[in-house]
Amino acid sequence: MNELKLKAMAKINLGLDVLRRREDGYHDLRMVMQSVCLYDQIEMVKSRETGITVSTNLNFLPTGPDNLVYKAAKLLMDEFGLQQGVKIHLKKYIPVAAGLAGGSSDAAAVLVGMNRMFRLGLSQAELMERGVKIGADVPYCIMRGTALAEGIGDVLTPLPDAPDAFVVLAKPPVHVSTAFVYGNLKADHLPYHPDIDGQIRAIRDGDLYKMAERMGNVLETVTVPAYPVIEEIKECMKRCGAVNAMMSGSGPTVFGLFDEEKKARAAYEELDQGSLAKNVFLTKFFHNR
Repeated sequence: MNELKLKAMAKINLGLDVLRRREDGYHDLRMVMQSVCLYDQIEMVKSRETGITVSTNLNFLPTGPDNLVYKAAKLLMDEFGLQQGVKIHLKKYIPVAAGLAGGSSDAAAVLVGMNRMFRLGLSQAELMERGVKIGADVPYCIMRGTALAEGIGDVLTPLPDAPDAFVVLAKPPVHVSTAFVYGNLKADHLPYHPDIDGQIRAIRDGDLYKMAERMGNVLETVTVPAYPVIEEIKECMKRCGAVNAMMSGSGPTVFGLFDEEKKARAAYEELDQGSLAKNVFLTKFFHNR
């Protein structure tokens, strides 16, 4: 196999709770993760020349060792002593630094691609073990679908497919630093904790409304006061008929879940034509089936 084309799916958090700050500076999390049908495209080609060459459609992205795609390829090249090189072209559609795990998903796709292309024989679980060395979200981005994530996000339990919904994603024109969010989070004095167990039961029951009712992201306690536009986008989505709306990850992207395409399209058009959001997408959940 000399060429491969792969899709790197974006993710949202249907629920995100922080249990405590750990002694190592990380936080223990409990999250319900969900892939959506917004994706980057990755093209991989074997090269006779040794080494890794990365190119991208965005000129501001690094293409050297700082790029997660490069790191993923190098991780397996070094481990298996691969002599052939690889050329990787990354077409970015997932907004950068948006709370949608775009970079982690790109790295996950490259790990999967290297495994296939060079016939390394690694199982999904073995790829996930290696993926966490690149980033906490990478193992989930290898698994995809609906899952419970615990620990720093790397302890994963697959869940049944979440009930289908139309999804509107809207990223405001602000940059949110993950370090800023976690650095200012009062993990031991949070005003609420989302009902993650109740949300999982609703997913198992196939109940969109109960699942959405239990959505919650404790990181909003930091980001919304700092960036009020996040709350404005949530309210816009709810006015348009969203079952619920919430920030994904550490932000700033907001997603709304809709039970009818007509409502979702109305929200998409209002946000796309307005000034609250820089990037707006209308999509659906991605399932592994």
